[in-house]
Amino acid sequence: MSKPLVLNDDRLFPADPSIRAVARRLYAQVRDLPIISPHGHTDPAWFAGNEAFPNPTELLLAPDHYIYRMLYSQGIAMEDLGVPSLSGPSKADPRAAWRLFASNFHLFHGTPSAQWLNYVFSKVFGLDVVLDADSADHYYETIDAALRQPEFRPRALFDRYNIELIATTESPVDSLEHHQAIRQSDWKGRVISAYRPDPVVDPEHEQFADALKRFAELSGEDTHSWQGYLAAHRKRRADFIEIGTTSSDHGHPTARTADLSSAEAERLFTKVVAGQATAEDAELFRAQMLTEMARMSLDDGLVLQIHPGACRNHNHGVFERFGRDKGADIPTATEYVRSLKPLLDRFGNESKLSIILFTLDETSYSRELAPLAGHYPALKLGPAWWFHDSPQGLMRFREQTTETAGFYNTVGFNDDTRAFLSIPARHDTARRIDCSFLARLVCEHRLDEDDAAVIAADLAYHLPKKAYKLDTPAA
Repeated sequence: MSKPLVLNDDRLFPADPSIRAVARRLYAQVRDLPIISPHGHTDPAWFAGNEAFPNPTELLLAPDHYIYRMLYSQGIAMEDLGVPSLSGPSKADPRAAWRLFASNFHLFHGTPSAQWLNYVFSKVFGLDVVLDADSADHYYETIDAALRQPEFRPRALFDRYNIELIATTESPVDSLEHHQAIRQSDWKGRVISAYRPDPVVDPEHEQFADALKRFAELSGEDTHSWQGYLAAHRKRRADFIEIGTTSSDHGHPTARTADLSSAEAERLFTKVVAGQATAEDAELFRAQMLTEMARMSLDDGLVLQIHPGACRNHNHGVFERFGRDKGADIPTATEYVRSLKPLLDRFGNESKLSIILFTLDETSYSRELAPLAGHYPALKLGPAWWFHDSPQGLMRFREQTTETAGFYNTVGFNDDTRAFLSIPARHDTARRIDCSFLARLVCEHRLDEDDAAVIAADLAYHLPKKAYKLDTPAA
């Protein structure tokens, strides 16, 4: 017999009763605020077509590397979990894949994934027993039946979740057809994009050469000349802005920036497009392009997000069979103070420029990131991200950055998610953790409770809107 599934109302709150009581009061004031999700990887086609999700496996398991990476680490083949490969869709039976997932759900004990999934199971689908081998079919049939109902279509769930805005992430070689379809529909949900130029900025990207050709087609510019290449970025950024985009996003291996002369940059670009770039040339080119993107942001107003410090596609065998973003991106030690200096020397004092820094290297919070954001007008800190987008990770972020950078040199919470249904769970986690942190400050007489309530609302809602320039709805 499966055990009951119970979500305790005090989950993630402090064990100390006096602090927990304050956390409860703070949370009650922010629990129902609308969701601002300004950075994520949901599929805009969901909202454009508004088709029913196919089945529980394709909704919750196959697209979410947070889940299948854990199963893969225990020797379970991704092919058996419904994960599509580069050769095409998975041939696994969706129900068999779900049973495999269910029988191994105990692997997620103590992880954020279990917390998010249990939230979805209970709050969205009304399931009241835990997921395991015995309940696998009950889960599959309950979820599958629900997905056939109109209230579980993507747009209906968007509205049900009280989502004010979602930003997806597309590259400059994306046609943006799904975003255009959303804007042309009579649906009022706000779905925008973020400009992610990695395929045409990273010479080591496997699609770089082909992407440059597509970049030329979409922009009408000569992307094999330095000035034409920069013009192509400006044009595509304008196309993104037209469909509501307010930010660019850059997933570089390091935080290195450069400020080369125009002649030096052009010579480097010539080597890059000729396929003659060394690893150092590739790194220098990425570094220069962060500075170029900052320059463009001063002109067009896009917020510049920097997500450095991941060794992408570490598992080469998985990369060759399944492609990118399959749970094998591993955090690396990341240096910021010297790496960002060329960019900051040029643009760090520009109050009209907004640069949001993220990290996978928690050791840099108090040593580098908080002091940088606590000084430069252009810099703000993004919250704990990816592996650290978790209860303890979010708490460590607040503990290590607040004394130096304060709350208002951060940008509240944004969720780096691929699984649409987990968005409310992630935001609920962040709100509970922030209220717990604030409650401790109140009980230690370091913060007035009325001020804590204002800060809690700012972190949950107002700061992300301000940081990503979302106060004015798209035209």
